[in-house]
Amino acid sequence: MANTRSAEKQNRQAHKHRARNQQVLSSLRSSVRKFREAAAAGDGAKVKTELAAAVKQIAKAASKGVIHKAQAARRISRLNKAAHAPAAKQP
Repeated sequence: MANTRSAEKQNRQAHKHRARNQQVLSSLRSSVRKFREAAAAGDGAKVKTELAAAVKQIAKAASKGVIHKAQAARRISRLNKAAHAPAAKQP
Protein backbone atom coordinates (compact mmCIF):
# COMPACT_ATOMS: atom_id res chain seq x y z
CA MET A 1 0.00 0.00 0.00
CA ALA A 2 1.32 3.40 -0.98
CA ASN A 3 2.03 5.76 1.89
CA THR A 4 2.43 9.07 0.07
CA ARG A 5 0.48 10.90 -2.60
CA SER A 6 3.32 10.60 -5.06
CA ALA A 7 3.53 6.85 -4.45
CA GLU A 8 -0.23 6.54 -5.01
CA LYS A 9 0.07 8.46 -8.27
CA GLN A 10 2.97 6.31 -9.41
CA ASN A 11 0.89 3.24 -8.59
CA ARG A 12 -1.98 4.54 -10.76
CA GLN A 13 0.42 5.29 -13.61
CA ALA A 14 2.00 1.86 -13.34
CA HIS A 15 -1.44 0.23 -13.69
CA LYS A 16 -2.20 2.32 -16.79
CA HIS A 17 1.17 1.57 -18.36
CA ARG A 18 0.88 -2.12 -17.62
CA ALA A 19 -2.57 -2.30 -19.20
CA ARG A 20 -1.35 -0.44 -22.30
CA ASN A 21 1.76 -2.61 -22.59
CA GLN A 22 -0.32 -5.79 -22.30
CA GLN A 23 -2.61 -4.56 -25.07
CA VAL A 24 0.33 -3.71 -27.34
CA LEU A 25 1.99 -7.08 -26.71
CA SER A 26 -1.24 -8.95 -27.35
CA SER A 27 -1.82 -7.25 -30.70
CA LEU A 28 1.86 -7.77 -31.58
CA ARG A 29 1.59 -11.50 -30.90
CA SER A 30 -1.62 -11.68 -32.96
CA SER A 31 0.09 -9.94 -35.86
CA VAL A 32 3.03 -12.35 -35.74
CA ARG A 33 0.64 -15.31 -35.53
CA LYS A 34 -1.23 -14.09 -38.64
CA PHE A 35 2.10 -13.84 -40.46
CA ARG A 36 3.10 -17.37 -39.45
CA GLU A 37 -0.28 -18.74 -40.55
CA ALA A 38 0.07 -17.04 -43.93
CA ALA A 39 3.62 -18.37 -44.29
CA ALA A 40 2.46 -21.89 -43.43
CA ALA A 41 -0.31 -21.63 -46.03
CA GLY A 42 2.20 -20.49 -48.63
CA ASP A 43 0.17 -17.46 -49.74
CA GLY A 44 2.90 -15.15 -51.06
CA ALA A 45 0.87 -11.94 -51.30
CA LYS A 46 -0.62 -12.38 -47.85
CA VAL A 47 2.79 -13.21 -46.38
CA LYS A 48 4.13 -9.92 -47.70
CA THR A 49 1.30 -7.83 -46.24
CA GLU A 50 1.32 -9.65 -42.90
CA LEU A 51 5.11 -9.29 -42.68
CA ALA A 52 4.85 -5.54 -43.20
CA ALA A 53 2.14 -5.27 -40.54
CA ALA A 54 4.08 -7.36 -38.03
CA VAL A 55 7.32 -5.44 -38.60
CA LYS A 56 5.49 -2.14 -38.16
CA GLN A 57 3.96 -3.25 -34.86
CA ILE A 58 7.26 -4.61 -33.54
CA ALA A 59 9.08 -1.40 -34.43
CA LYS A 60 6.41 0.71 -32.79
CA ALA A 61 6.46 -1.41 -29.63
CA ALA A 62 10.24 -0.95 -29.46
CA SER A 63 10.01 2.80 -29.97
CA LYS A 64 7.48 3.08 -27.15
CA GLY A 65 9.62 0.99 -24.81
CA VAL A 66 7.25 -1.96 -24.59
CA ILE A 67 9.99 -4.29 -25.85
CA HIS A 68 13.76 -3.76 -26.02
CA LYS A 69 15.29 -2.51 -29.26
CA ALA A 70 17.52 -5.56 -29.56
CA GLN A 71 14.54 -7.87 -29.08
CA ALA A 72 12.68 -5.98 -31.80
CA ALA A 73 15.62 -6.30 -34.18
CA ARG A 74 15.88 -10.02 -33.44
CA ARG A 75 12.17 -10.60 -34.00
CA ILE A 76 12.13 -8.62 -37.26
CA SER A 77 15.19 -10.50 -38.49
CA ARG A 78 13.61 -13.87 -37.76
CA LEU A 79 10.36 -12.89 -39.47
CA ASN A 80 12.23 -11.71 -42.57
CA LYS A 81 14.22 -14.93 -42.60
CA ALA A 82 11.01 -16.97 -42.35
CA ALA A 83 9.34 -14.92 -45.07
CA HIS A 84 12.15 -15.44 -47.52
CA ALA A 85 13.03 -19.04 -46.66
CA PRO A 86 10.39 -20.69 -48.89
CA ALA A 87 11.34 -18.47 -51.84
CA ALA A 88 14.99 -19.44 -51.46
CA LYS A 89 14.20 -23.18 -51.54
CA GLN A 90 12.19 -23.06 -54.76
CA PRO A 91 14.23 -23.26 -58.02
